[in-house]
Amino acid sequence: MLEQILQYDTDLFLLLNNLGTPSWDRFWLIVTDEFTFVPLYAILLFLIYKKLGWKVLLLLVFVIAAMITFTDQITNLFKDGFERKRPCRADDIIDQVRFIAVRCGKYGFFSGHSSNSMAAAVFAGLLLKPYFKYLIFILLFWSAIVAYSRIYVGVHYPLDIFFGMTFGALAGFMFYKLQILLRKRFIS
Repeated sequence: MLEQILQYDTDLFLLLNNLGTPSWDRFWLIVTDEFTFVPLYAILLFLIYKKLGWKVLLLLVFVIAAMITFTDQITNLFKDGFERKRPCRADDIIDQVRFIAVRCGKYGFFSGHSSNSMAAAVFAGLLLKPYFKYLIFILLFWSAIVAYSRIYVGVHYPLDIFFGMTFGALAGFMFYKLQILLRKRFIS
């Protein structure tokens, strides 16, 4: 059964990855770059400051740092624990993969880009929801675009993306709840 699921995952990866064209490659390389969205993060921090004040912002910088560290380290534990080769390293399909990423890491289950972007989207979306009702949907869409970019550039299977996004959503929600407790204890 697991073999069949992994085969479906590979087939879906090849379908989605091969939808790419050279005219779109640069766009997706920009999307997948981890520094592309620094301005978005700066805007979100500014909105937090404007709506919640500098004391809350200071606390949240530590919470966000802990959240990103947590999601990143758990992702690495999964990658090292499962040791699932990335599609760009899978010998049986390498000749069918459109690999355009700058590099190809060793293991891919699950995607760190997907988990981190989803954690940030859920956390910021829930935090700012009282002020910007639809922001969470924009951030979730952004996270999905970042996640798809990992398939496009050839470094993750769809299941890597799905589980990364799922874990990121849970982490984002958990740290959102944690910041509520910390704000009640230290700020209000």
